[in-house]
Amino acid sequence: MIPESKKAAVTNALQVTFGVPEFDDLHELTAGLSSALVFKMTVLGKPYLLRIITRTDAMADPANEYACMKAAADVGIAPHVWHTDVNDRIAITDFIEVKPFELDEAKVKIPALLRKLHALPPFPFRMDYIDKIGEFMEKFQAAEIMPADMTTGIFDLYKKIKDIYPRNAEDLVACHNDLKPENTLFDGERAWLVDWEAAFLNDRYVDLAIAANFVVRSDEDEADFLKAYFGEEANEYQQARFFLMRQLLHLFYFIVFMLLGKTQGRIIDFNMPKTGFREFHDRIWAGEISLANMDARLQYALVHKEQLLRNMQLKRLQDSLELVWLHK
Repeated sequence: MIPESKKAAVTNALQVTFGVPEFDDLHELTAGLSSALVFKMTVLGKPYLLRIITRTDAMADPANEYACMKAAADVGIAPHVWHTDVNDRIAITDFIEVKPFELDEAKVKIPALLRKLHALPPFPFRMDYIDKIGEFMEKFQAAEIMPADMTTGIFDLYKKIKDIYPRNAEDLVACHNDLKPENTLFDGERAWLVDWEAAFLNDRYVDLAIAANFVVRSDEDEADFLKAYFGEEANEYQQARFFLMRQLLHLFYFIVFMLLGKTQGRIIDFNMPKTGFREFHDRIWAGEISLANMDARLQYALVHKEQLLRNMQLKRLQDSLELVWLHK
């Protein structure tokens, strides 16, 4: 299971960290969309997580990933880090025995977890997130995946939000940026964040909006979620920024998962059967839907598109745009 090119590095990591040249047992973990190889590894009778980075593109930066992971581990929101090697692209951490994470508990524990994460010293800056969404939007438009009349107004909304949304250095915090269920683990008592590949300095509302896709089910949930994060009732400006970021992420996930789900020669059925936004996310949270499946990716994209189109009809959208513009 371990690539031949990495076996010597893994042996060295075991020897340096635990004083033994080999593991007792090894099982590959395949949940999630990361290109990294991830294993549950037993050494001297205790389970650990072995993660081997395989990507070599610009986003695969083990130095950044390990630094962010260690910083989070130091404050108890990521598993203990036993070994990292930037050159070999190998990390060994504690293994979290996962228990069911009920949504009622998650919507309390996750904002508290994010509050602790965002209080860390700043992570490295890697990109402007909102500009990056624009780059993906251009790729989507160039690919001509979908008739233009099916995206009417969506890309104009991006430009409106981009023009008024604040992007000041003082607003940026240490962010995880990939808070899907596979990366938000619960051991029966504590919640943990894993897979720090996408971590960098970003707007706090990105993490909040990603998590909200799964744990915010109503206006009341939103109020409770933001209160748990800020430590007090969110003001109108905070609510407006949160709402606008959620719309940007609906757009981003629509674009990215349409691009991921598109395969050469495949005809996409834009009316394919799918559940609503809330049910779809509930099923992802419950492990019933995997976004490794091509059909699921396309369904996920369309679910986000439809949710965005619904939200574009809300008075709250215009109110949020005006409020954030006034604070610019």
